[in-house]
Amino acid sequence: VQLVESGGGWVQPGRSLTLSCATSGFTYDPLGIGWFRQTPGKEREGVAVINVKDDNTYYADSVPGRFTISSNRANRIVTLQMNGLKPEDTGDYYCAADRVDLLIAVLRKAVPHRHVAHWGRGTAVIVSS
Repeated sequence: VQLVESGGGWVQPGRSLTLSCATSGFTYDPLGIGWFRQTPGKEREGVAVINVKDDNTYYADSVPGRFTISSNRANRIVTLQMNGLKPEDTGDYYCAADRVDLLIAVLRKAVPHRHVAHWGRGTAVIVSS
């Protein structure tokens, strides 16, 4: 099983960035893929989750309307489109895979992120002028 993130970088506030997560080897049903972010000294928090089977999406309260998660089942890539970026969006962004109900529970902060089985290595996003 493998998760590989790409697309991080530096952007100015208000601009956009697209993160991609290439996935392989997962057989969960229903499979969920999520994006999480972490800043120094803070707990890793959920940003968005997608049910790869039915494309239902779920978002953290801090990002509705600005971020969009989507899945391309053909090439097994999950994308996070981030618009209207703010300095507080700065952090290391991680792609994760597990049962979708678990990822949603982590997104809602009902379950610690350490319960998620599979993580990518992360990609850094810096939002600064």
